[in-house]
Amino acid sequence: MSAQAKFDEFSRFEARPMTPAIGAELIGADLANPDDQLFEEVHAALLQYKVVFFRDQTLDRAQHIAFASAFGDLEIHPATPADQPDPEVLRIAHGAKSRGSENNWHSDVTWRERPSLGSILRAIELPDNGGDTLFANMVMAYDRLSDAMKERIENLVAVHDIARVFARRLDKAPEELHDKYPPVEHPVVRTHPETKERLIYVNTGFTSHIKDMEADESTALLRELYQTAWNPEVQCRFRWAPGSLAFWDNRACQHFAASDYFPNVRVMERVTIAGDKPYFDPSA
Repeated sequence: MSAQAKFDEFSRFEARPMTPAIGAELIGADLANPDDQLFEEVHAALLQYKVVFFRDQTLDRAQHIAFASAFGDLEIHPATPADQPDPEVLRIAHGAKSRGSENNWHSDVTWRERPSLGSILRAIELPDNGGDTLFANMVMAYDRLSDAMKERIENLVAVHDIARVFARRLDKAPEELHDKYPPVEHPVVRTHPETKERLIYVNTGFTSHIKDMEADESTALLRELYQTAWNPEVQCRFRWAPGSLAFWDNRACQHFAASDYFPNVRVMERVTIAGDKPYFDPSA
């Protein structure tokens, strides 16, 4: 697949933007019967819109995995039960005994040395209303920073730690998680490996602190950077329905799963595509 295929218009679907900032519904795409042209066009739309959405799809789990595999190798998440068939699938299920806990702005698995390229999330069971997912364009968030702030953060490095979220969720001591997934360092400003855009690459879920900075200063600066994702003008909001899927570029955006449906049931399945090591290119 061409890394940066460009299309003046798409032949396999109509791209209908969600907001001026981010997101598009790809109307007419048939994910159950893909071909190389569809993969090329979805990839191009993903780079352009940061997150793309599909309606009225009929994919089963095997087709979901196969579709995601066209975009790269797949990850296995440590929260996936060891005895689960199809370990590439992360099942996210909440209901009366489990309130949703993904309601914070984050990029997925930034605690990895090579965080994911993106994820494809499929609706399995939905509440009558609620449970929307919001997405924020972190390229636009960076572009809106003052020149002084851009200069201040350009060469900073932040530490990302799996234990901030998954020590409690997996009922494991931080030290046990760190044996397999030690804290990692990523640039605060990341260069997108395909579009070469600059973006803010810290998130409330997994970023613990900025390296070589006093704790109070680090906390204050991170809070200011986190808040850039909270601006509705860099966001879109997706309302799920049966047959819906979302495919987001985890390198370019953050997301927030609204947990407003408790005690109703919401079940989703996510397949995640492996990524590469984040870097900052000052010449890009």
